[in-house]
Amino acid sequence: MQPTVRDRALADGLKAGQAAVEKGLLEATKSDVPFITEAARELMRTAGRRLRPLLVLLAARFGDPSASGVVPAAVVVELTHLATHYHDDVVDETDAWRRRAPGSDVNWDNSVAVLIGDFLFARASHILADLGPQAVRIQADAFKRLVTGQILETTGPTDGRDPVEHHLEVLASRTGSLTAVSGRLGAMTSGADASVADALARYGERLGVASHLADEVEAVAARRPTLPVLLLLRGEPADRELYHRLTGGSADQGQYAEAVARLRAHPALEQARQETAHQAAEARAALSGLPDCPARAALESLCETVTHRALAHDR
Repeated sequence: MQPTVRDRALADGLKAGQAAVEKGLLEATKSDVPFITEAARELMRTAGRRLRPLLVLLAARFGDPSASGVVPAAVVVELTHLATHYHDDVVDETDAWRRRAPGSDVNWDNSVAVLIGDFLFARASHILADLGPQAVRIQADAFKRLVTGQILETTGPTDGRDPVEHHLEVLASRTGSLTAVSGRLGAMTSGADASVADALARYGERLGVASHLADEVEAVAARRPTLPVLLLLRGEPADRELYHRLTGGSADQGQYAEAVARLRAHPALEQARQETAHQAAEARAALSGLPDCPARAALESLCETVTHRALAHDR
């Protein structure tokens, strides 16, 4: 996901910063053990949008973007994100990590996936140590929230808790915590004011949630309890029956396709779109006290992109 950037100096600066981040990621994923290097870099090639480093680089524009800690901070948040991909795949019991296996002759099991994730966490911690104790504490707090979100997702909502509210809380912890810390570290390492760092952390958390919800709207056919599916639990008995068809795993391919078609036509999908737009609007509102500059405009354009993804999908 890339922002709309009309300012040439900002565009050039982001391009140079992103190139430096990629170089840093290659260096950080290098090991004396070739298999570790190959495995870590395979995930790096397939992990997607680099949203978190981008947020670090844009946040740094409210201070000194050339400060020495900015690019290392961007590398740290991306390494942490990559590590959680490995761990999430194991916790979710998917075979996504097997598709990333460097070679068919490798015993690529859960233990290896977890250990590769741990290797990436270790490399992130090593880089983070050079950014000072405050950065270490910020990252540690974010990681605590991330792990808490993973546990909450695994255990599910407590009795009487609205599953939709629980899901949004999980996303704020699992996804929003790391996008929030991206904004905060970018501001902090660039020397921006604490109030700016606070605003960018609030922005990052809401944008992270909105981006994940947009993914869920687009992945309406996924066999898991996404927001559109969970919203069915607030409806009539027929809606609850549809929920169980979509999440129970007992429906054959034809039955499941019919259930997905019903969901596409259900008001729950529109409600999920609107919640995504609401989260993106909250992100944009967090920027209201920041200086009117190209970096702020770029951050605002990310909110518009996420909203468009959600509202335009399947219409």
